[in-house]
Amino acid sequence: MNHQQQNQNFQGSSQMPDYQSHGGHEMFDAHEAISGLIGGLEQGLLYEQHIQDPELKTMLQNHKTHLTQMYNTIVEALNTGQEPSVKTQTYMMAQSNDVLYGMKATQPKTPAQSATELNDECISSFMMGNLKSSASAFTMTALETTNPVLRRVFADSIPNLIEMAYEIFLYQNKRQYYQVPQLKPEEMQIYMNSFAPVQNPMQH
Repeated sequence: MNHQQQNQNFQGSSQMPDYQSHGGHEMFDAHEAISGLIGGLEQGLLYEQHIQDPELKTMLQNHKTHLTQMYNTIVEALNTGQEPSVKTQTYMMAQSNDVLYGMKATQPKTPAQSATELNDECISSFMMGNLKSSASAFTMTALETTNPVLRRVFADSIPNLIEMAYEIFLYQNKRQYYQVPQLKPEEMQIYMNSFAPVQNPMQH
């Protein structure tokens, strides 16, 4: 078999319709990432009826609205291979950036034994877990995607997932669901001063 015959099975993206310009690996990763996003949205339907705090319920509803549009944008990019009609939106969180540091003793946790025991602390943790999972899946998918439009849509969605997860962290932190330990001041300084900038990095 000569070199020309060997290359007949290879097609450049410019020879394909946009909707076909995807590699097999990205199809598997995109399918997994989109399915995970669907799972998070569907779990939100179950969580909403158990939420007590109106603030958390509003947050869940805001996330649902944004994630649904994210889903539509990704699916359109996947189906067409072209710029989606609604580009990736920027999620703006409602929480302030104030973090409470330090640890206070709390009762040891045990798994809930019935659905009636599921409280806002549990539900906010479920929400956080779904967002972290999607952020990881989207990152892997973006790194494996060959279609430039789909790659950019996945990549641009990651900061929004991070922002939503950070918003939940701040919500949990101010209620002491999520405590943040710190090092001793002298140990913190040692770590903070462990690195120094490169001098004149642009010189060759």
